[in-house]
Parts: sequence; structure tokens; C-alpha cells
Amino acid sequence: MRRPQRRSDPITTVHAVGGQPTDGEIGMPASGSVLPVTREGMCVAMVESTSTAAARQAAEILARVRRMCDPLLHEAVSSLPEPLGLMGRYHFGWCDAEGTPVHEPAGKALRPALTVSAAVACGAGPRAALSAAVAVELVHNFTLLHDDIMDGDRIRRGRPAVWTVWGVADAMLLGDALHALAARVLVTGLPGPTAMTAIATLEQAIIEMCRGQHEDCRFGSGRRVGIDEYARMAMGKTGALMGCACALGALCAKADRTTVSAMDTFGRELGMAFQFVDDFIGIWGDPEVTGKPANDLARQSMSLPVVAALDSGTAAATELATMYADESATGGMDVARAAALVESAGGRHGTLRHAERRVHAAIAALANPAAAADLVVLAHMVSRRNR
Repeated sequence: MRRPQRRSDPITTVHAVGGQPTDGEIGMPASGSVLPVTREGMCVAMVESTSTAAARQAAEILARVRRMCDPLLHEAVSSLPEPLGLMGRYHFGWCDAEGTPVHEPAGKALRPALTVSAAVACGAGPRAALSAAVAVELVHNFTLLHDDIMDGDRIRRGRPAVWTVWGVADAMLLGDALHALAARVLVTGLPGPTAMTAIATLEQAIIEMCRGQHEDCRFGSGRRVGIDEYARMAMGKTGALMGCACALGALCAKADRTTVSAMDTFGRELGMAFQFVDDFIGIWGDPEVTGKPANDLARQSMSLPVVAALDSGTAAATELATMYADESATGGMDVARAAALVESAGGRHGTLRHAERRVHAAIAALANPAAAADLVVLAHMVSRRNR
């Protein structure tokens, strides 16, 4: 990185991305530049302005893709037999449990946005990847339905999870139905050879997701987990589908194998960053923003902040390990104390650092980042999101 010129007055530099992360790094700008300033107020203003513009740009990308995908997504979900159709519409926030239309907060639509943006980066029009984008969103929501059951999470996007309204069996069946819908959307929306390759790619990602989810559930038993072992789990649980989302976009654009592989790598690295930030939010997130409680510590989850803290060899790590070893503390853990120990042991700082490194690795996988501007914007959004 170029060293700033010497001046007669002190210069403060702000690294937009990279360097040593801080607690405020989630809100840093999406640019890779260094901003030289002579006054603290000017520095803060420039950072906030850049960050706000980048966040607005990411929000516009997500909104544009959601508008494009929503009609086909509605059509697919509404084709399900009742009561699966009602349950699906409820899950996506389109109606209440009685079927009355509502406009509840929807998901981020990040994965379909990655699919469409990858296709555009490979030279195709955005609608070339429409079916693939909807299929990925259906699979993502199938995993959410099953995750809520496995984790015992009663709240999803600010209201009761499907399994708490219709029961575990029906929620599982809805997830299975969304999985099947994804394959049908690909078959009906893509040319034959492309559809077959897309389905094979998607199903392989789902198998890998199941492996990652199994490992995540096993970590929940309270046993010690190393950072490398945790990263392998996260690659399966979250990285696989994001890699698939980007690879499908490249497939729809008829890109060559090297490009498809590069897009898969981009998505996988970004998925790792997403999971790490999700782990951060699981401890320090605001439930009013996320729509679900930040209860990872209450559940004694082995998320990255905890794994990194326990790996630190500090006195805080020793006390935290004792708390996690006390099985009787489940449901009664001193969450505030545990969060303070995780932070003291470096878990908070380390999680943001690991997330930022994965964002950099994702962008480095792109052959021509300049031609993939939307992907780069979305990548930086992942590292500073708060929901």
C-alpha cells in the first residue's frame, strides 16, 4: 500500500477495508482506499459518507433483484397444495397464519442477488439467471425452516417460526416441498443441458450443507472446537450454498468451467464471511434489527467468537471454558459475563478480522473485479451488515 506523503502537520489515515479490524469495522466503507485527513471530524464525516453510499448501493441491488424474483417466487410457492401453500406464504411474510395478506419484513435476498450479479459479471443479462436465483432462494428458505426446528428457534424475522404455528412435522414437510420446488423451477426455466447441470450443482451443495449442519449440531454438545475445524463446518453450512448461487449465475451466462469455478470460490469465501458475521450478531446483535434474539451464549453455542476466545489461552478463556463445561448452566448462563469474557479473550475482534479476511479472499477470486462491481458491493455489505 502506498505510504502517504509527509506533511508538516500530523496525518490520520483510515483504512477503508483491511488492516486491523475494530469493533466499528462492520460499518467501514466498501472502498479499498486510504483516506488522509488532518482533522478527526473530517475523517469521521468522510467514512460515514462513504459507508452510507455503499450501503445504499447494496440495498438498491438487493431491492432490484427482489423485485425481479418475487413474481416467480410467488408463483412457485402458491402452486403448493394447501396447507403447504399457506404455510409457505406465511414463512415468506406475504400473509398471516389465517391467510390474510400482510407485508412483513422479508429476507435479505442476498443469495439470489449473488446469482444475478454473477451472471451479469459473466456478460449475461440479469433475467438469464432468474430461475436459478429463485431456486437458490427456495433452497435457502428450506434450510431456514429446518434450522429453526433443529435449533429450537421460536422466532423468525420478528414473528413466530412456522414450526411453532403448524408443528414440527408440517414445517419439515414445507422445507422438503421448497426443496422440490427449486428443482422444478430450474427444469422449467432453463434449457435442458443447463438445467441438468444446475440441478446437479445445487444438489451437491445441499449435500455439503447437510454435512456442515451435522457438524454444527455436533459442536453444540459443548466439546472444544478448533478454528480450522469450525471453518470447515462453516464452509459446508453456509459457504456451499453461496458458492452454488454464484456458480449457477455463471452457468446461466454460459461461462467456461474456469469462470464457474472462480465464481464458486468467490461465493464460498463470502459465505464464510457471512457466517462469521452471523456469529458476531448472535452475541452482540440487536434483536430489534435482526428480528430474533441474540441467544448464542444462552444456548452455549460454539460460534466463532467463542471458539476464538477459548483458543486464546487467556485467563478469560479459562473462565469461559468453565462456564461452557457446566451443563447445568444451560438456560441459566450469565450471558453478560460470558459476552464480556469472549470480548476480553479477543473473540469479538478476532471474528471481525476473520470475516474481513474472507471478504478479501472472495474478491481476490474474481478474475476481473472491475467487471463484477455488484458482487464487490455485496461482498463489502456482508462484512458490515447488522442483520
